Amino acid sequence: MTATDAAQKNPLAGPSHPQRWLILGVICLAQLVVLLDNTVLNVAIPSLTRELNASTADVQWMINAYSLVQSGLLLTAGSSADRYGRKKMLIAGLALFGIGSLVAGLAGSSAQLIAARAGMGVGGALLMTTTLAVVVQIFDDGERVKAIGIWSTVSSLGFAVGPLIGGVMLDHFWWGAIFLINIPVAVIGLVAVARLVPESKNASGERPDLLGALLSTIGMAAVVYAIISGPGHGWTSGRVLLTAFTGVAVLTGFVLWELHIPYPMLDMHFFRNQKFVGAVAGAVLVAFGMGGSLFLLTQQLQFVLGYGPLEAGLRTAPLALSVVALNLTGLGARLVPRLGTPLTIASGMGLLALGLASIALLGGDGYGGMLLGLLVMGAGIALAMPAMANAIMSAIPPEKAGVGAGVNGTLAECGNGLGVAVLGAVLNSRFAALVPSAVGAASLPAALAAAGGEEERARITDAFSSGLETSMLGGAVAVLAGGLLAALLLRRAERGESDRADPAATAA
Repeated sequence: MTATDAAQKNPLAGPSHPQRWLILGVICLAQLVVLLDNTVLNVAIPSLTRELNASTADVQWMINAYSLVQSGLLLTAGSSADRYGRKKMLIAGLALFGIGSLVAGLAGSSAQLIAARAGMGVGGALLMTTTLAVVVQIFDDGERVKAIGIWSTVSSLGFAVGPLIGGVMLDHFWWGAIFLINIPVAVIGLVAVARLVPESKNASGERPDLLGALLSTIGMAAVVYAIISGPGHGWTSGRVLLTAFTGVAVLTGFVLWELHIPYPMLDMHFFRNQKFVGAVAGAVLVAFGMGGSLFLLTQQLQFVLGYGPLEAGLRTAPLALSVVALNLTGLGARLVPRLGTPLTIASGMGLLALGLASIALLGGDGYGGMLLGLLVMGAGIALAMPAMANAIMSAIPPEKAGVGAGVNGTLAECGNGLGVAVLGAVLNSRFAALVPSAVGAASLPAALAAAGGEEERARITDAFSSGLETSMLGGAVAVLAGGLLAALLLRRAERGESDRADPAATAA
């Protein structure tokens, strides 16, 4: 049999697929739309608050419903794709994502929008788990690093440019348009995937862990709900404590279940590898810092500084531009061999923390300090992300690369959702402590509407700015600590590998 015959029988048998770059473009488009919906809703917060009478907690659930459902299903979706076919799961994901976007765009209440966002999360999970797996399949060793680098750049870009895309849409259309724009993209993706993407699957793959997916989703949702409702109901209230206990108990049951079944959704043996744990810890904290900060900054730009949706989106764009510019030049990838993975990740996370602190200390009264912080944050993300991706993929067996990517995606999605929840909760707690009880409404717009005069309105916006400063500083501390921990674990893992390699070298 010739190489051509083999390639026709199995499109993935050759060194690389002849239409690999076109397929990569299709995959990146689908990936970008999925990731945009993590942050595109941020600039629509004032519109949703006004037109749907949404409270701060409602808005947080509109954002978190998508990320939490998606993160809970990522591993199960990845396992299903391995077993039943990655192309099939890509098509199913695009279809579900398009249908969910249509329902979200036409939603008439907060509850309907939250439910639609959860449905979009199911489609997003199917898409995110298969895109990287397809990239690995269609590129050979010589081009795979470059392809994954482009894929990673799109991943970072998706989180960062959501507010800009949302601002452009809201400047010309009503808030539902930010979801309806997904539909033509989903249709184009369906046609392109059906015609271009080769089918690939592992017939002996592990069967889906449906109970594990259910436990992880319920547990994480309960924990985040406790964080969101803490400021409003009191951190020691029965509702918050019961929800938090339920979440921790369910997640504990999830871990025990995964340890005792032959086909776990989450292979706990990954977490015995310090290189994997260190890299994933960094990825979680990057998502935590990006998701939480963008959620708060778009409110600061519109509610306090008075910018419109498009203006607010444009003013968050420098974060995306710096990430894209530095990633496409390959700065992070070139620094890894020179500095080493631990130091590169620590430096990137340190810059991300410095950017958050700059926004907290310099961005309260104007955009100049915020611009500096956004640029520094983008530089940190561009530096850390390639190093973390390399560490994760090198820490797991090649035959489990898809599962490892699913773990990374799951925890990164949780980091984004927790960033919104934790930093939002810190801001709300500080805001509630500073605003008089007579004015303390469910959201900043409601508090401003209830204010008796300009002096009281100024006091309310000052309270919001103070809450933003506190939450950003808290996020900076968490990101910096996580970066140092990730670097320490990676350094120890590298030393352990060197120690194990020495006897073999000596014998040779």
